[in-house]
Parts: sequence; C-alpha cells; structure tokens
Amino acid sequence: MHSDTVTIYCPNHACQAPNAERQRSCQQCHTFLPKRYLWAIGKGIESCRLGELLAERYSVKQPRIVLDTKPGLLPEAPTEISPDLEPYLRLVSYQLHVPQVYGVVTLPQKRNSDIWLLEQAPLYPEGVMSASSEPLEGQLMPELTAVWQQASALRQLHWLWQIAQLWEPLEGEGVAASLLQPTLLRVEGSLVRLLSLQPEGRTPATLAALGQLWQRWQPTAKPDIAAFVGKLCQLMQQGDIRNAEQLVALLDRALADRGRSQSRHLNIATVTDQGPSRQRNEDACYPSSGTLWTDVDPTQTQPLVVVCDGIGGHEGGNVASNLAIDTVQHQLQSVLQGSTTAPTVLMVQLERVALQANDIISQRNDSEQRQERQRMGTTLVAALARDHELYLTHVGDSRIYRISRSGCHQVTLDDDLASREVRLGYALYRQALQQPGSGSLVQALGMNASTLLHPTVQRFVLDEDCVFLLCSDGLSDYDRVDEYWQSELLPLLDGKVNVATASQRLLAIANHVNGHDNVTIGLLHCQVSPSKLAGTNAPLNLAMDVPDLGANGDGNIDPSINTTTGRTQKVSAAAQTQARTQILPTRKPRTNPFLALLSLLVVLGIGGAIAYAAFPGLRLWAEVLLGSRSRPSPEPIATTPTPTSSPESPAPNIETLTVGALIQVQRNTVEATPTAEATPTAETTPTTAETLTLTATETPLTLWSQPGQSTLPKSASVRLGTLPVGAVLQISSRQAVPDRGYWLKLKVCSLPSPPASASAPTSVSPAPTSVNTPATAPVAATLKPGVSGWIEQDTIAPLVTSNLGLKASQLGACATLAPGATASPLPTVQPTK
Repeated sequence: MHSDTVTIYCPNHACQAPNAERQRSCQQCHTFLPKRYLWAIGKGIESCRLGELLAERYSVKQPRIVLDTKPGLLPEAPTEISPDLEPYLRLVSYQLHVPQVYGVVTLPQKRNSDIWLLEQAPLYPEGVMSASSEPLEGQLMPELTAVWQQASALRQLHWLWQIAQLWEPLEGEGVAASLLQPTLLRVEGSLVRLLSLQPEGRTPATLAALGQLWQRWQPTAKPDIAAFVGKLCQLMQQGDIRNAEQLVALLDRALADRGRSQSRHLNIATVTDQGPSRQRNEDACYPSSGTLWTDVDPTQTQPLVVVCDGIGGHEGGNVASNLAIDTVQHQLQSVLQGSTTAPTVLMVQLERVALQANDIISQRNDSEQRQERQRMGTTLVAALARDHELYLTHVGDSRIYRISRSGCHQVTLDDDLASREVRLGYALYRQALQQPGSGSLVQALGMNASTLLHPTVQRFVLDEDCVFLLCSDGLSDYDRVDEYWQSELLPLLDGKVNVATASQRLLAIANHVNGHDNVTIGLLHCQVSPSKLAGTNAPLNLAMDVPDLGANGDGNIDPSINTTTGRTQKVSAAAQTQARTQILPTRKPRTNPFLALLSLLVVLGIGGAIAYAAFPGLRLWAEVLLGSRSRPSPEPIATTPTPTSSPESPAPNIETLTVGALIQVQRNTVEATPTAEATPTAETTPTTAETLTLTATETPLTLWSQPGQSTLPKSASVRLGTLPVGAVLQISSRQAVPDRGYWLKLKVCSLPSPPASASAPTSVSPAPTSVNTPATAPVAATLKPGVSGWIEQDTIAPLVTSNLGLKASQLGACATLAPGATASPLPTVQPTK
C-alpha cells in the first residue's frame, strides 16, 4: 500500500507542508500525520481509477478505498442528510461495529454520482502487519465466513453474540438486512465490524432469515458447539425465538460455559496529576493514583477501575469527583457479593450505582444552595471485570479506548453537543464540531436530578489480549490516543513494558504535549491463555428453553434490560438524544394526511366569499377545524383529572419517541363533531334553514395488532383497545409503513385505576370510524398491562409526555425498571469544561 507518489499534507494549518505517505510526522513541524483510509459508497466510485485524485484530495488506493491526503481540512458535507445516510448517524453509539459518514465527494461531470466516504470502516490502520510480516495498512479486514472455520469455539459464539446484539438497533433503523449479507460482515480479531449498511428491501429482515444464514455456518462450527448452533438456528427458523433479547440470552449461557476454556489475568495501573497549568487537581481515580495490581484473576476477584473528571469552572469539582469515586466503590461492594448475578441484571445495577452517585452529589449541591454554574459535577468512566466479561459505565466526556494489535477504538461516545447532533441525524460529526459550544456537556453527575440522567452501560467479552484505557480529556484531547497508541500501548501487548510504565509515559505525553488540564489514566491489560481446567472442550450441553424475556407472545422486548444493545434500556441508540439543540433549525413535523384532507375540503367549501357568508353554520365548523375559534365545551363529564404539561413534563416531539422510551398518555384528542338535521357531507351542504351545532367528543387512542392497518385486509388487524389518560407505555420498536408514515409498537406498562365510586369496570367505547380506524376491524379483549400493539406515531406524539418520574406502582408490567427510570429529554447543556 505504501507509495511515495501520494503526498500527505501536514494538518497543522500554520505548516501544511507536503510529506511522503510513508512518514508518520511532518518533516518540517513534526506534527502527527493521520492516515485516514476511507470506504467509498455510491455509484460514482465505480468509475474511478486506481491512483486517481478525487476532489483534489482523495487518492484512490484500491477499489472503493481512498486515502485522505489533506487530513487537516474539513471534509465536504451535504446540504441535507439523505434518508440512506441517516441510519449511520443515528447508530453512532455503535461506532465500534458501524462505520460513520466522513464526508461527500461530488463529481461535477456526472449527475447523481456523489461518493460517500465512510470512516471507522473495517480497514487496517497504518503500521499493522500480517503474520508473515506483510503490511496490511489500508486493506479490508477479512469476511467473517473466511475465518470462521479457524476460530475457536468461544470466538465463534462471540461473533454470533455481537450480531445478535446489533439486530435490534439496526432493525429499528431499517438496516437489519446488513447482518444478513456475509460480504458486509468483517472481523477484526474478536470484533464484528460492518463494511456498510444495507436498507431493507420489500421483504423485511427477520430472525428466521438470520437463522438460515447461521445454519450455513453450522457444519464448520467447532465440534463442541456445533449441536448448540444447529439447535439455535432451528429455534430461530421455527419462530420459537421471537426477539433478539431471547437470542442473546441463549448465547450468554453458551458464552458463560465456553468462557471457562480460557483463563484471564489482568494487570491494572492508575495515575492522576494536576498538570502544568492548573491550580488544583479536580480529577480522581480508583484505585488511588500510583496503584499497581498484577495478575488479577477476574473469576476470583472482580477488579474495578474508575476515572472521574470534576467539571472545570464549577466550584468543588474535586469534591464531586471524589464523592463519585467513594459512592461507586462502596455501592458496588454490596452488588458484587452476588456472584451469580445475571449479566443483564448487573448492567442495571451498574446504572443504578451511577444514579446513586448523581443523587449524592446533587444533594450536596442542594444542601449548600449551589445554583447553575456554582453546582459541582463530574464525569465518570468505570470498568468492572467479572469472569469472561468487562462491564463499562460512562457519563460525560471522559473516555474509554480498546486497544488490540490490529487497532485502537474509542468505545464510549462523548455526552457533548456535537455527538448529540449526530445521534439525532442532523449533522456529520466533523461538521457538528464546528458549531458554537459543540464540546459543551449535555450531562454529567451532580448537575441535574437522576430522572434526567442517562448513564451508558456496555459489556465486552474478553477472548483476546487487549488493553482498555480509561482517561480524562487531559490526555484524549487533540486525538493524542490515536497518535500514540502504537508507540505506547502496543508494547504492553508484546510484554516489553508493564502497565505502570505505560501509564507514566502517557501521563508525560498528556502534560508535555497537551498540558492544558488535569490528567487521569487507568490502564487495564487483559492477557488470555488456554485454560487448564478439565472438561472445557466437552460438547456444550445446555437447556435450550427459550427465556420469556418480556415476550407476550408477539415478540415484545422486556423494557428494563436490553441485552441486544449491550446496554440498559435507557441508553438505546437514540436514548440520549431526547432534547433538541438550538444549533440547527427545527425540523418540520410530519403532516397528518387525515387532517390535511379535512382542511382541503374545508377550503373548497368556503372558497367563495358568498358561500362563506351564506352558510354561517359551515363557517363555524370550518373555523373550529382550522383552530381560529375555540371549541364549544359540552356539559362537564366526570372523569379522572387529566395531567397537564409543565416545564417538568413537556409533551415530546417526534424525536423523543425513540425505542426504549417510557411515555404516558396525558390527554386524548378532542374533535368538534358537527350535528344537524342534515349534517354536511361531501355531497350535500346545509341550507340557511338548517342548524349546525358542535359537540366536543374525545377520540381515544386506539391500539392495533399490526401497523398501518388501513392498508391491510379488514381481517388482518385487530383493535386491541383504547389507551386511557394516565396509561404508561414502553416504546419497543418503530416501523415505517409505505404511505402511512411511522408506527410505534407500544407495551402497556400500567393503566390508571378506575374511580373509587365505580361499581363495576366500564367498557371502553370503540374509536370513531376514520381513515385510521376501520370500523369493520375485529376487536380484541380490553387492554391489560403487558399487552403490546401499534399506533401511528403522528397520532400519539402530541398527546403524551416522556418526562416521567414514575412511582413503582405505575411501572406495572415494567416493574423491573430501575427506580426513577425515565425517557425524559436531556438536561440543559452545561458550559464547556
């Protein structure tokens, strides 16, 4: 791949000197020269020749692989994000597996030939060598199927587990078909990485289709797991495994068993320093700075590493970081006493520990009457090793990196404004960084109530030698980890230095090359070797009963624990993107086609001034429908008081209705129904002798068995019932229906209690007939907690709130959710540290 014919220009804007491709730093100013190899998609790339320079910048190195020769310049960005590219942005939380959009190349000589460039694609970085010492730089990583047969049983299960984890978030974005294309499934050691995303065709991607794909791999699976894989595929194809949650749970059992085939030993070091330019150190770490732990067995001891960065510019940042350290350490002591805790349960407990730390810091702020900028806060990154897994918890912009011999990856996503813009699908990351305040934090411990906090919890299977680096931004700023991982951390994997030496060398780099902030570093080096335990190669013999993880017979997913994303439910792909920023213009809401049709009929009916004056009844009706006149109120009806929106519980916009969110019905629609001796229709109009009155009637929210029921045969969709005011719901999935917009699948968590005076439960009246509610559709039994069904997104969006502080009794079928769980918008953006 090396060629001196390609010139790399220095990214230092004060230098910009040309350099040969083989150089790692600028020959004039010694600035690091990043080599960004990018995967190109789009029809335009097919006509490009090897060696061609696109847009006077991107050198075509191999088919669909280009090298950015001007890495210091901002890539060209589109004026509008196309629907095909939006899933990449919304899946940025899965950047370890899913590539991200780097920029666009427009070919002026051809129409509709834009080339999209993807970064973090499965391409080997600079300096990586093959087993035969051949350079792999800029080349594609192998397909999973090409190395499947040579992998260990644990590695094969690990790959399947990662695909199962990715299924739900990709399905939510309509790109789960990517996991059914072997050419897109690449591997980097133990990691599964996607080459690009493929939208679903006319036939939706299903778990049965995934089972058919895996069935093709089963004959070459390792003998001790072949029977298990075969049975797993059979259950998927038969429909016994109804959701990815159940699939991950079965693979978890197998991983726990085969995990004993390897032994793991961890070496851990921590260090924190004030830095050359700060008056005090607001960072903190656990174990205390200077600690060195060697040869730790995670099956016997469950080591914990924590790094916190007190918010600069806020009084007491050092107090907040130390409070967080103490809380996490002590709370986890009781959690870890249960050695048999299931992985998903442990993830929920880790989230609760972060929320408890937030509560303690917030209470300290409140007791000292700290307001706004005076409130102290801190970031948090923590790593907990247990058996064959590593659990990561994250809040703020401190980071965790994973380093192996083939690459360095940031596995946390900063909780800042720029990242939130990307999650929402509004902007490419590098363009978002150019916005004012892009580095401002959107959440940190201690700044807001726990109902407004969304910690991220992830887990990794440890089946290869690797290093996890936890650090504050004193080290990670200016991409120093990307610059120095090969020189400072690869020697750890080669046994040339120990973790204490490596941490001190990283500290020196942070102080002398950056030098603008406090620095805290935690290093966790994992060494994996074959186990000496007897029976670890025996055939896998597990009970294949499919766990009932919240499935109600329709594939609904348990709301509290989301193993398919590797995170707790409150941190799904867009869980932290609930509140819109003020940087980019607000999107226009989708138009309800039913209301648009009514408006058109009204305009036609009152189009002439004469008709408008001659028919006052029609005029009144039109004014009510158009909202220019208040609706007359009927006689008061005794009902349960309807909660009203407030600053603490605003009605959500479309972007807040994300998979995993909890919502509550705050009101039903109120429509003015015209009544008269001859009610006006499309064929008749009232005469001056006719009277027209308006009666306000509630239109209940109807839950259906299938989405887009008006496009289905009358017998295909069942009206499950109506949602009363006060109902608490969980959004389990989101689906686009042609010509019908988006539909949400909701699980009923709880329903409001009937009035105490009610002698018997009253039946719910069916919804009035409309375009969205065919009167001939069959009706199911009355709604009960645990039932799941579909409703049109535009119908429910203005009638619910997602800023919830629910009581335990309100969780109902979602009672296992962590206390204080919420799908509320993010807190107010905090100033940059």
